Amino acid sequence: MSKRQLSLNLFIYPGGHHEAAWRYKESTADRILDVTYYQELAQRAEAQKFDAIFFADGPALADNVRYAQRFRFEPITWLAAIAVATTRIGLIATASTTYTEPYNLARLFASLDHLSGGRAGWNIVTTSTAQAAQNFGLPEHPPHHERYERAREYLDVVTRLWDSWEDDAVVNDPESGVFADTGKIHAIDHVGKHFRVRGPLNISRTPQGRPVYVQAGSSDDGRAFAARFAEAIFTAHQTLASAQEFYADIKRQARAFDRNPDQVKILPGISPFIASTQAEADRLQDEFNELIQPEYSLTQLRQMIGLDLSDFDLDGPFPRHLIDTGSARGVASRFKLVVDIVDREQPTIRQLVQRLAGARGHWVIAGPPEKIADNIQTWFENGAADGFNVPPWLPGGFDLFAEQVVPILRKRGLFRDEYTGTTLRDHYGLNRPESLFSGSIKAIA
Repeated sequence: MSKRQLSLNLFIYPGGHHEAAWRYKESTADRILDVTYYQELAQRAEAQKFDAIFFADGPALADNVRYAQRFRFEPITWLAAIAVATTRIGLIATASTTYTEPYNLARLFASLDHLSGGRAGWNIVTTSTAQAAQNFGLPEHPPHHERYERAREYLDVVTRLWDSWEDDAVVNDPESGVFADTGKIHAIDHVGKHFRVRGPLNISRTPQGRPVYVQAGSSDDGRAFAARFAEAIFTAHQTLASAQEFYADIKRQARAFDRNPDQVKILPGISPFIASTQAEADRLQDEFNELIQPEYSLTQLRQMIGLDLSDFDLDGPFPRHLIDTGSARGVASRFKLVVDIVDREQPTIRQLVQRLAGARGHWVIAGPPEKIADNIQTWFENGAADGFNVPPWLPGGFDLFAEQVVPILRKRGLFRDEYTGTTLRDHYGLNRPESLFSGSIKAIA
């Protein structure tokens, strides 16, 4: 039996993950729309044998774009350009089940999987940004539980579309004149509360069978959804104990859905500030925090917890009594994360926004390479993570991680020296699923 190995993804965010990274002296802010910049980042990650790169997305303009490089390009288009500049690294993109249609999304990701030779992954989100609704003709953002109800039906439809061509449906025999065995191409004839989709898809089954299902919600609905459907889960935790609780809960729920918990990879975010000594690493993080613009930080915080603190003293205590933990917002994962920090650390408002500035709630750690590697190993070996999303400051933060931390992980036998497969499923150690139409048809939901 092969030894369990870490998974590592490079989480690429325009301008870098720290909210002020685009202002840092070593940033490449002028290349934010230069596709070759992202191709180069992907090539560097591939050279280090990372499992995947990941692009987040959202269907609305951030209301704080005045102060940060926070616009979003459409990720499938960008990943298609990256696919032709790479050969092995996985390509994961976010797409919303609330503001897309299943047939179009199934075509997009199937095309990316074919184009890349089996490297596509879909980060499934229901979208938390309320202002997105008015971009799609809706009067208001659907409630949390309704978005997840739609998402469950959406997953059923997309899965059946990806499976609608059996693996051997394409004959492609010029001599006989038969291109496809139409007995192995299936209409899905879905009629549900949210969708009516006949199918089949107009493209054959992909190299991976289906792109990898990724999910990033940590609310109660998000956890249940992830345990039922996701094959990789992106999550944010500030402490080992919190990560262990989440990890154990997801694995337990996966077993309850009769799934193999080893086929569900849990990948928290870690945003490292790396230098040769702790003092130098702390100074590096301070350099970034000194570039924070409070107007931006407070807008970010308001989006997370629904509280406007613009009239409060930044160096005064955080007004914990104003947070309504019983509100609908209280089910959201980032809301809970912020409240936990406040209750645990009792920070000033300035200290809180600095804690969140590094990666929007992901675990930020500063120190020498050995410290970063030690913490990664501790989480990996103690039931907190199967690997990590690495959202560093870019590009230098990734280079430091690759040059100084990855070799330590390799020396300890925790991370691969070479790829052993060609697809994202291979990298994650995930099985290739059979088509639902091979043999008896069965529902996934």
